[in-house]
Amino acid sequence: MTDISKLGEFGLIHHLTDNIKIKNESTVKGVGDDCAVLHYPDSEVLVTTDMLMEGVHFDLTYIDLQHLGYKSAMVNISDIFAMNGTPRQLTVSIALSKRFKVEDMEEFYSGLRMACDKWGVDIVGGDTTSSYTGLAISITCIGEARKEDIVYRNGAKDTDLICVTGDLGAAYMGLQLLEREKSVYYQQVDEARKKNDKHALEELKGFQPDFAGKEYLLQRQLQTEARGDIIARFRELNIRPTAMMDISDGLSSELMHICKQSNCGCRIYEKNIPIDYQTAVMAEELNMNVTTCALNGGEDYELLFTVPIGDHEKIQQMDNVKLIGHITRPELGQMLVTRDNQEFELKAQGWNPLSEK
Repeated sequence: MTDISKLGEFGLIHHLTDNIKIKNESTVKGVGDDCAVLHYPDSEVLVTTDMLMEGVHFDLTYIDLQHLGYKSAMVNISDIFAMNGTPRQLTVSIALSKRFKVEDMEEFYSGLRMACDKWGVDIVGGDTTSSYTGLAISITCIGEARKEDIVYRNGAKDTDLICVTGDLGAAYMGLQLLEREKSVYYQQVDEARKKNDKHALEELKGFQPDFAGKEYLLQRQLQTEARGDIIARFRELNIRPTAMMDISDGLSSELMHICKQSNCGCRIYEKNIPIDYQTAVMAEELNMNVTTCALNGGEDYELLFTVPIGDHEKIQQMDNVKLIGHITRPELGQMLVTRDNQEFELKAQGWNPLSEK
């Protein structure tokens, strides 16, 4: 393993980015100068930034650096798609401690580059520095869209249809599965240490978590996918959503954002919320309500969007899109209609990174 100090900051950047090839005409200059140079003559520029902190947003006990790099890029790319835009460039800033080696950063960058290659995004710069508290990642994604194509959160209107892509709750269930197996492992380690059982401690080095039949949940948590395929399908079918977000903090929270910014209410129907079989099984195992998981779990990075009621037939032509409800007047509130036709007010119980622990 190679100490990062042997390369230094600029040596590490050169090592990780030297063979990056430019894919977009809007990228005039990428990595290697004081600034990246971008050119957008006929489009609006979209910019989004996410920061990921070790111990808050990810746990290196159960996510490897390649998957972390892939996910770090995808969650930013997803934000550009959520504005009905096209992602073009990415900047990557990393703070890392001495426990990380050059090879670790190669793994991280291999994941970044896989995500960027999938959607034709150029890595054009960033920064590296030291950290005393673990790994910190800050990524900025830059995209473009024609002014008339951009979709905001504030355009939903009464009678618009509410739709989601894919299925919900699986990423959250994947996190619960990983946390459960981590807990089992450390519990066994603690018991072995209390007994001073060196043989048991040695055997635990080969500990294998029980993920059988739950592979989809792990994929959804560890290998986040941005829904650029849906944006491409919108263009094929000439659909322009009236409002849109990606689901990072939970369906309920995101829908309430749209309603607040659009000054409207909503009705969504529990029976229409798309949930994968593995998600339902895992929720039952953990004695959790699967609808609550789908509403509040977060990290699905599916698209939540509204369209005029006249687009109903077009929406029916789209695979992996489910109509879950409709927009209402604001005085009717933001409601969930259960399978037995009871109505409950939606609550924003999803991920809040600034909540007190």
